[in-house]
Amino acid sequence: METNWQEILFSFLGGLGIFLFSIKYMGDALQKAAGDKLRSILDRFTTNPFMGVLVGILVTILIQSSSGTTVIVVGLVSAGFMTLRQAIGVIMGANIGTTVTAFIIGLDVGAYALPIMAVGAFLIFFFRKNQIQNIGQVIFGFGGLFFGMETMSGAMKPLRELPAFIDMTISLSEQPILGVLAGTVFTFIVQSSSGTIAILQALYDEGILNLDASLPVLFGDNIGTTITAVLAALGTSIAARRAAAVHVLFNIVGTIIFMILLVPFTAYVEWIAGVLALEAKMQIAFAHGTFNVVNTLIQFPLIGAWAYLVTKVIPGEEVLIEFKPKHLDNSFIEASPSIALGQAKEEILRMGNYAVQGLEESYAYLLSKSKKNAEMGYQLEDAINNLDGKITDYLILISAESLSATDSTRHTVLLETVRDIERIGDHFENIIELVDYQENNRVIISGDALEDLKEMFTLTIATVKKSLVALDTSDHELAREVAEQEDLIDKMERKFRKKHIMRLNEGQCSAQAGIVFVDIISNLERIGDHSVNIAEAILGNRA
Repeated sequence: METNWQEILFSFLGGLGIFLFSIKYMGDALQKAAGDKLRSILDRFTTNPFMGVLVGILVTILIQSSSGTTVIVVGLVSAGFMTLRQAIGVIMGANIGTTVTAFIIGLDVGAYALPIMAVGAFLIFFFRKNQIQNIGQVIFGFGGLFFGMETMSGAMKPLRELPAFIDMTISLSEQPILGVLAGTVFTFIVQSSSGTIAILQALYDEGILNLDASLPVLFGDNIGTTITAVLAALGTSIAARRAAAVHVLFNIVGTIIFMILLVPFTAYVEWIAGVLALEAKMQIAFAHGTFNVVNTLIQFPLIGAWAYLVTKVIPGEEVLIEFKPKHLDNSFIEASPSIALGQAKEEILRMGNYAVQGLEESYAYLLSKSKKNAEMGYQLEDAINNLDGKITDYLILISAESLSATDSTRHTVLLETVRDIERIGDHFENIIELVDYQENNRVIISGDALEDLKEMFTLTIATVKKSLVALDTSDHELAREVAEQEDLIDKMERKFRKKHIMRLNEGQCSAQAGIVFVDIISNLERIGDHSVNIAEAILGNRA
């Protein structure tokens, strides 16, 4: 008997592992095959909550993870690309999109799982073209889904004869709330609603659970999948916590509605199964799909109410990083190129402020090692890159117009300044990556080295700020001060390198710590160079 239990357990866990690996492998490959433009799709097409639902369905089908879609959405809300109302629509759509996996599993192609995996493996190993390899990964993952399901189903067959499982089915049928709790807890453990619904399909298919017991577990699975988003949102931005809260509320309210209607809903599933002659696994898939579609239809009109509610429940002003330009109005380009240049300058100053914030976040990360600082720094760098492209395109459009000699000079200054600020973004991102390296490899920077870094960071941040004020006011005196401070940064870098070599010779710091230290001061010195480039442009030309 012990051997049988071991065989059941190993086969079940192995099958679950293959299933979870396959769904992630297939989702990653689908994402790559789609050109990895999911954020662009979400940004462009979520113009209103209804479009958000449709895009949420599409993206979740592509990446095979409603939690993955929710994480992307949270990032876009934090970045100012998407309002909370639009995000709620996408989250609703993600819940519908995730039901596609259950329908795929409902297809009776388990006997062909291994040949399908073989075809996928053939495409992966014998073709060098990335697109064909991506298709191979999708096919391999698709076959793996069914192979994992077959392995789990085979492991569960002996369970239907055991009195303990018969008693469990009776208990779940008589007390549906236990089924909801079981589904919630198990999905929380497995961290994949698709995985737990696949297990539920196998249990129902093998007759271990009846429909009365299965449906409450299904509802619980939908609540359990929201916990991933909740964990991801802990300690992050207010926008992230609000989006995660909506995800939880949406599924809890849906479960309450369907638990109240459990008897008629069970009758509906039995009726649809009879009319369409559905296999057991497909019955669960239809129940899952109906739950999420009907839940979305019921709650879609309440999007505004949900947004208001979570804003009240989770109060506070959200610090948004606006990726989108605020000042670039194309109507000015033809009407008045001079005003358009002024608009471009305002946007460049915004971009410069992001560079200062990013530099401050990288400094805070060095001192605190808090991932919040690193994440904010990376977001700021993304925003700088986005604005770089938008401002450069705007300035290129202005250059096609007839410009006066003064405006032509201003245009050149602004174009060069955009490039300098973008490079400052690259350098503070490098610093964040160096601190990441320090953390991951447990590199300890000596107290003396840290004091040197503090001194150089403080001077560099002040220099960048001063260069932006000089750009804004066309103040020549400030611009000269920037040049003087940059000269101090250069001298500081040379001095600190010599001190570092002395510490290294005296054994006060390790070689790894030395690499981190030298690379950080090198990046700070480059940031100083870009600051003085902005200042020199002011000294030579009035922007």
